[in-house]
Amino acid sequence: MGIIKRTYNFYFSKDREFVKRLKSTLGFVPSNLGLYKLAFYHKSGNFEKESNYQSNERLEYLGDAILGTIVAEYLFKKYPNSDEGFLTKMRSKVVKRKSLNNIADGMGLDVLLSHYNSTQLSNSMLGNSLEALIGAIYLERGYRWSKQYVIRNILMKYVDIQKLETYDDNYKSQLLEYCQKNGQSVNYEIINKYKQDKRDRFKVGVFVDGQQLATADDFNKKSAEQTASKRALKQIGVMIHAN
Repeated sequence: MGIIKRTYNFYFSKDREFVKRLKSTLGFVPSNLGLYKLAFYHKSGNFEKESNYQSNERLEYLGDAILGTIVAEYLFKKYPNSDEGFLTKMRSKVVKRKSLNNIADGMGLDVLLSHYNSTQLSNSMLGNSLEALIGAIYLERGYRWSKQYVIRNILMKYVDIQKLETYDDNYKSQLLEYCQKNGQSVNYEIINKYKQDKRDRFKVGVFVDGQQLATADDFNKKSAEQTASKRALKQIGVMIHAN
């Protein structure tokens, strides 16, 4: 039944052009095409007539959990002598938003996103769609198949694990560490929240001992905090470690 469904999707479905793009990007033709279409529906897109769901957010939630588990197990086996702190930091480097955005861009997910979304694409939409895509793969193929796919086609192709061991671009953590050493407090506040391309955008300020040092805007609040932290580090003349 699966082979018949995949053959139909590739040759006869009204979405066969989308399916061909999927195969080119993923290396396989899905059976449950609806799941993969949903993975690329962003809440700001015009998709109401195509789907009963609001967006890809539920799949994104599931894919985030699946990806985190796969990466945790992968690192656990790869570094048998490393402690919990090292493993936690490494997992965070792999699954953080910036990393997922870069992976999704390398995979060419922007082409698939453009197929169903009329709004301007952002980097965060790329990472979100990658998580949703992993959620779709899990629902169709199960955990074992999904784990092998993520390791072989995502981690091994797009993630330089050795480089990540010494790479640190968590500017929020660097700023917090600096301030703790100097007995200073760090706080983040949303200065403004507004709409852009039908999406929420946040302006975040970072305050050290109550003094605003920097601000940053982004569709993702955590990304805005990271950018603001980087600017704050430059403002106080701290060497930024990102290599």
